[in-house]
Amino acid sequence: MSNKIVWLAINAQYVHTSLSVRYLREVSRKYAETETLELTINNHLPEMLGRIYETQPDVLGISCYIWNVEQIKKLLPLLEKVLPGTVIICGGPEVSYNTEAFMREYPAVDYVIQGEGEISLQGVLEHIINHKEALPEKGVSWRSADGELHISCAVDVPDVNEIPFPYREEEMEEIKDKILYYETSRGCPFSCAYCLSCATVGVRFLPIERVLREIDFFARHNVKQIKFVDRTFNANKKHFLPILRFIKDLPETCRTNFHFEVASDYFDEETLEILSEFPKGRVQLEVGIQSTNEQTLKAVARTNHWDKITQNIHRIIEGKNIHVHTDLIIGLPYETMESFHQSFNEVYKLHSHQLQLGFLKFLSGAYMMRLVDDGEYLYQNQAPYEVLSNKWMTYGEIHWLHIFEDVFEMYHNAGRAGRTIDYLVETMEAGDGFKFYQKFTDWWKKKEYHHRPHSDVHLYEALYMFALEEYKELSPETVDGLLRLDLLEQGSSHSWPSFLKWSQESMKNRIAEFWRTGRAAEYIADYRFTNWHDIRHKYHVEYFDKDPFNPKDKAGVCILFDYSKNPIEWHEIKL
Repeated sequence: MSNKIVWLAINAQYVHTSLSVRYLREVSRKYAETETLELTINNHLPEMLGRIYETQPDVLGISCYIWNVEQIKKLLPLLEKVLPGTVIICGGPEVSYNTEAFMREYPAVDYVIQGEGEISLQGVLEHIINHKEALPEKGVSWRSADGELHISCAVDVPDVNEIPFPYREEEMEEIKDKILYYETSRGCPFSCAYCLSCATVGVRFLPIERVLREIDFFARHNVKQIKFVDRTFNANKKHFLPILRFIKDLPETCRTNFHFEVASDYFDEETLEILSEFPKGRVQLEVGIQSTNEQTLKAVARTNHWDKITQNIHRIIEGKNIHVHTDLIIGLPYETMESFHQSFNEVYKLHSHQLQLGFLKFLSGAYMMRLVDDGEYLYQNQAPYEVLSNKWMTYGEIHWLHIFEDVFEMYHNAGRAGRTIDYLVETMEAGDGFKFYQKFTDWWKKKEYHHRPHSDVHLYEALYMFALEEYKELSPETVDGLLRLDLLEQGSSHSWPSFLKWSQESMKNRIAEFWRTGRAAEYIADYRFTNWHDIRHKYHVEYFDKDPFNPKDKAGVCILFDYSKNPIEWHEIKL
């Protein structure tokens, strides 16, 4: 045997990288020639099969997650045909718990690594490559030569410092513009029923000295983004605070963005002060709120200190230097449409930069599986195992919420038409964000827009049509002005929707005179006229019948947008 090991990852997107296969690559390098193969779920099955076949592995390790397990299940019978002599090892959350059923259904699989595999894998490789008879008692299930299954259980790595750093110098240039994943701890201090972390006890941390050295490695290689996969990054102040300080003090030239999942209600004054000092864009925070319904939170063993959450998130957002992402889960116990309406509005009013609406997933090994019968849950049999209905929400309501989520994603989370929607929510719906998106979703569904793709222009036009149809008291001029302002605050206007009443033609001569005579110097320091191409590229002048920053003001206003500045600057001018 030439002892070539290939570690296969099938990522959700091309921009993603796999942390798990890099760990396994480093653990196995002392046993054989090792390499990783990263594909995506968008690759066609024959292409995947061909790419794997070309590597000609003696041992093929496959990382199985919720986003790729269905493709892997289709691949396994084909791999058995085209690579009959290859030993196949599977691992990951998707095969760590219902292991026996998985191995019976897929006889191509020789071994399954259960739980954290960096230590138990070494025992398997000793068995395969060095022909040692004994296999680890726990953490490995295997198939003997006569087909008999030997089923074990999932294990953790007690000392995470034994796990090698997963990244190599020689690969960084190729992957530095992708999303890289990294962890400084394993486990979680909480035991939320819907999360697989409830299957482990306690939190295990890497030494601070090692973490700082590895963060410096990413910064030196000019990595675009590092996503920390620590389940709760701020679980231990003695651990996370030195890391935050180190990241804050990285050179101004460091472009790396660091993404953390945090429990914002556990931030104290010292932490908030440090966060306020970060360079803009250096850090982004993801805050899993999941629900504000106290009965729901109790049922899933979660505690939210709502006053602290709101206070701390508002303070961080007001600092304007950190992107904040909040999460809600649809389908949790006791969450009805009425209570989700309340949960949504309470989180929406935090004004986080993104609010992700996820649907409850039933993960093998998670405590949520024990609540299925009492909650009368129905869920998808195949990954991603999403909720279909329960005793508190019908399938029709869940289906409608999927459309609601799509609409919300295309507008709010995409940063599209923010001023317009804020105005409609505050003025037409008295601040009730759910009610606005509820009406918009009903209109969207009636038009059957959820059955078709949408261009950026059509999304603006759809909002324009909805606003005028739903809110009869609104004037077209108000909506038109707000949408033009939204678009102008995003950038140059050369390809913007023709259904809006742009003032470039109607005021063409007056705008040209403004630039030619040098009056722009009153508003733009060091301005001098060069050529029209330069003007169109750097600036835009737009007239509004009503002040779009205060639509109740009926007076017209002319605004100069300066795109040469970052962020964009604007000035009210007189033509």
